[in-house]
Amino acid sequence: MPLSDHEQRLFEQIEQSLSEDPQFASAVRAHDPAHVTRRRLILAGIVTVIGIGVVIGSVIAGGDVAMFGAPIGAVLMFGGLILGLWAQRRGTNVKLKAVDGKASRPVGGSKPPKPGGFTSRMEERWRRRRDNGDIF
Repeated sequence: MPLSDHEQRLFEQIEQSLSEDPQFASAVRAHDPAHVTRRRLILAGIVTVIGIGVVIGSVIAGGDVAMFGAPIGAVLMFGGLILGLWAQRRGTNVKLKAVDGKASRPVGGSKPPKPGGFTSRMEERWRRRRDNGDIF
């Protein structure tokens, strides 16, 4: 149902007053799931690049530095990649919450998983093949 002209003007006034409030904007941005996910992904990328740098630097330095530096760099790289995957996965399953925390809705239009996933379909095909006597 479309808004009346009066309601639309009121809505625009409210929207403009909220957009001009820097404290409100920073509070909303701090809890925005996309902003938090982006920040975590950037952190993961930085940690991964530092790990790569430590590995390359320790190999170039050689000697005792390589013996201790390369494993530390590898752990940093692996940790950065895991952090990035974790952040990306959490970013797709986020719910927006109201300021008072009473209402929430899923973000990104995520659909509930189907009960018949890939493995279920493959198992069913395998059972049918065995029951029908098909080789291929």
